[in-house]
Amino acid sequence: MTTALPSPPALPAAAPAPDGPRLRLVGDRPARPHVGYLVFLPDGVDPVELLTARGVRPEIHPLAPRTPPAPAPVPPPPPPVGDDGVRIDHDRRVVEVDGSELDLTYLEFGLLAHLVTHPRTVHSREALMARIWGYGHIGDGRTVDVHVARLRRKLGAPYRDRIVTVRRVGYKYVP
Repeated sequence: MTTALPSPPALPAAAPAPDGPRLRLVGDRPARPHVGYLVFLPDGVDPVELLTARGVRPEIHPLAPRTPPAPAPVPPPPPPVGDDGVRIDHDRRVVEVDGSELDLTYLEFGLLAHLVTHPRTVHSREALMARIWGYGHIGDGRTVDVHVARLRRKLGAPYRDRIVTVRRVGYKYVP
């Protein structure tokens, strides 16, 4: 079965300007076909020199880099952070309070780890939503408040006051 495709509409010819720059339409002329050649040369022979000596101006487009790029160095994992009672181990995703592990959800760990890693820095609710939840402000910020309340409850009486509320702004961690 053969299907005929409609021919593209003809473009109007541009009238040449008598005393100014000219515009030439190049889309309606056929492009030169690119013909590629694979040339095998002995080791040590430069293909550019070989072809230019014979009057040919080569266009060389390598298919792949000659040497593979060096792999990017893997940054070392951050050491456990925290203070005398609260320790965050990012590698194991574990929070220890006075040596005992806390049972935290994924978001609770992210929130507490961010606050402990940046002590004494005030973080707005919107910034915490974007950083921990991964999206911008949706709602009234109560989501962050609820998670902070749960964290304070799980940290226990000796450590709950380390997450300080900054009124009308957000939260900070004070060791």
